[in-house]
Amino acid sequence: MKKVILSVAVSLFAASLAPAAFAAGAQQNKMKECNASAGELKGDERKAHMKECLSAKPANKGSTQQEKMKSCNKEAGEKALKGDDRKKFMSGCLKG
Repeated sequence: MKKVILSVAVSLFAASLAPAAFAAGAQQNKMKECNASAGELKGDERKAHMKECLSAKPANKGSTQQEKMKSCNKEAGEKALKGDDRKKFMSGCLKG
């Protein structure tokens, strides 16, 4: 019984660390990209470049999906689609 409890506790602990590890990896990748783009810059120019590069927000992939959803939803509304016809239309619209 103690082994089962210990196993569950270790699994929960490992699962709680996964998002932090992913975030750290993403930050490391961003640092590598910014460092590579800085190239031969030195001193204050390099510091300014790194600050700007690291503080830049990544392009939000969700916004394009949201825009697509709004557009498809509007078109389905204009066509007055309901039920299965609407589902089928939305599926095709969002894929394409």
